[in-house]
Amino acid sequence: MNALFEPWSPVFTADPYPAYERLRAGGRVHWFEPTGQWLVPHYADVSALLRDRRLGRTYLHRFTHEEFGRTPPPPEHEPFHTLNDNGILDLEAPDHPRIRRLVTKAFTPRTVAALEPTVRRLAAELVAKVKRAGGGDLLADVAEPLPVAVIAEMLGIPHQDRGLLRPWSADICGMFELNPSEETARRAVTASQEFSAYLRGLIAERRAEPGEDLISALIAAYEDGERLSEQEMISTCVLLLNAGHEATVNTTANGWWTLFRHPDQLAALRADHSLLPTAVEELMRYDTPLQMFERWVLDDIEIGGTVIPRGSELALLFGSANRDPARFDRPDTLDLSRAENPHITFGAGIHFCLGAPLARLELAASFGELLREAPTMRLAGEPEWKPGYVIRGVRELPVEL
Repeated sequence: MNALFEPWSPVFTADPYPAYERLRAGGRVHWFEPTGQWLVPHYADVSALLRDRRLGRTYLHRFTHEEFGRTPPPPEHEPFHTLNDNGILDLEAPDHPRIRRLVTKAFTPRTVAALEPTVRRLAAELVAKVKRAGGGDLLADVAEPLPVAVIAEMLGIPHQDRGLLRPWSADICGMFELNPSEETARRAVTASQEFSAYLRGLIAERRAEPGEDLISALIAAYEDGERLSEQEMISTCVLLLNAGHEATVNTTANGWWTLFRHPDQLAALRADHSLLPTAVEELMRYDTPLQMFERWVLDDIEIGGTVIPRGSELALLFGSANRDPARFDRPDTLDLSRAENPHITFGAGIHFCLGAPLARLELAASFGELLREAPTMRLAGEPEWKPGYVIRGVRELPVEL
């Protein structure tokens, strides 16, 4: 089965779904030697394991690296791990529920709802530029700048500094790919140091002069005598940027690439914009932006008769789960009116994506604006896929009006 899973192959990255179908047919779990992981391709297993407390995003709350049979990361990677390991995505109890409760106080549904006019205004401005130019690169001109601008607005990052965010985020996220190179690690460490230093300065400013922004709200968040530490605030802000825009960027670009390849569905959406809510969900299911999510096995588990021992790592294949015929009717058919759509693009369990409502708001705004203002938009060239498999997306999406 190893030959089916080729995450470093451009052909596989461009279309992993036929391979996933064969993986599902071949069993419930597969050992993948190149990364030392167990691949889990079925929806029922992925969904259950995301909620299974015998698994964790980290093992350091229970074991040392040595006790867990793992080699500690190199000391020179420490700035990246300090930044990453203090964010709620990579924490377990007791730190995860404590920090998530405090962050949720600042990241409320009301906060997200209040952002809607800003999101729609930013989407309208970006689409207007594309319209004036008669086309462009949908990735660089709309998909990337919208979520970055929204997160920057939320955090209260000055306009002149916002150009720093996307490069820092891209370099840090390189470490989430399979077997990252030393150069990738070096860039991630540098970005972690620079981004952390920048946010430390911004937090100091907001302590002195609080504003209406999320950083000020994180500073003020308080429960049962506890506040967020400075490092927890820094890691939370970076996580909000990374998780809050990588998936949205790729869902936008991959989603339009999918629509251009399904002209009947695109025509139906253009004719009836009320399909937009279900269309957004279906595009996230059909071509999942985060293809894989990893978990450590903290206590022995069994999957389909195979015992997975403590110390192992599972690779939960979101992209495969979202195309599993055992859960979805006609999973390889794009159906923008699909009513029942329990996709797991945002995860599940205690690590369910905190920013899911904001992501849905941004996607509805950008897709809606393009449908209204650029109804004749069409593809102007075949896109090329970025080399990353875990966070999967195209390099560009050229369009013309």
